[in-house]
Amino acid sequence: MDTSIEGLRVVVTAGGSGIGRVIAESFARAGARVHVCDIERRTLDELGAAEPAIGATLADVAEPREVDRLFDEALERLDGLDALINNAGISGPTAAVEDLAPSDWDRTMAVNVSGQFYCVRRAVPPMKRAGGGSIVNISSTSARTGLPFRVAYAVSKVAVLGLTHTLARELGPSGIRVNAILPGFVNNERARRVVREKAAALGQTPEAYERQLLEFISMRTMVEPEEIAHMAMFLCSPAGRHVSGQSIGVCGNMEHER
Repeated sequence: MDTSIEGLRVVVTAGGSGIGRVIAESFARAGARVHVCDIERRTLDELGAAEPAIGATLADVAEPREVDRLFDEALERLDGLDALINNAGISGPTAAVEDLAPSDWDRTMAVNVSGQFYCVRRAVPPMKRAGGGSIVNISSTSARTGLPFRVAYAVSKVAVLGLTHTLARELGPSGIRVNAILPGFVNNERARRVVREKAAALGQTPEAYERQLLEFISMRTMVEPEEIAHMAMFLCSPAGRHVSGQSIGVCGNMEHER
């Protein structure tokens, strides 16, 4: 099985921290040429100090002009594109639907859905010129389970699945495969923060809420960010050359979310 990604030209959005940084570093250490974006200069500086071979652009994917700048810089540096990891996303508000501010809804959709579209529209032309490529959209297990008090986030991640399945059909004839990864309960700081916020909304301690959450995961475990990176690498490698239009959970089988 050929899982080599040596020389692959890759853009990773929100690659300065969290899952995105783990993905970017994993690809780079496996020999890929990587360019990332992030909205925080500090995280990009920290990544650059640790991984100087990774290029970076300060950009908010919810802003089309900033996405244009990202891809102008990435394409100039990489001289083409083979893979896009559409990782940028925000957790959105934690609130009852009747208390949800329209501005919070709009911002969540702008980053999590429109941001992926803006990136895809710029990634597809160079992939077509290259004769094909791979797009990996990061969704969430919430897209299939629902997630009370996080309606903006959950709905945005359902939209990512629609984008994925539609693009797989549209771009397949051009040799571009499109898949979605659905991370579950990831062992990182962002997930811990969401646990704290959700526990507060439910009037529970974070520890109690985490125990309850694990009860609804078949394998009773969190997943590591590296596991998301490894799945993305597989999908972008020759071993994944005929995998397209799929929504792949990396979650220990999330049965339900509270």
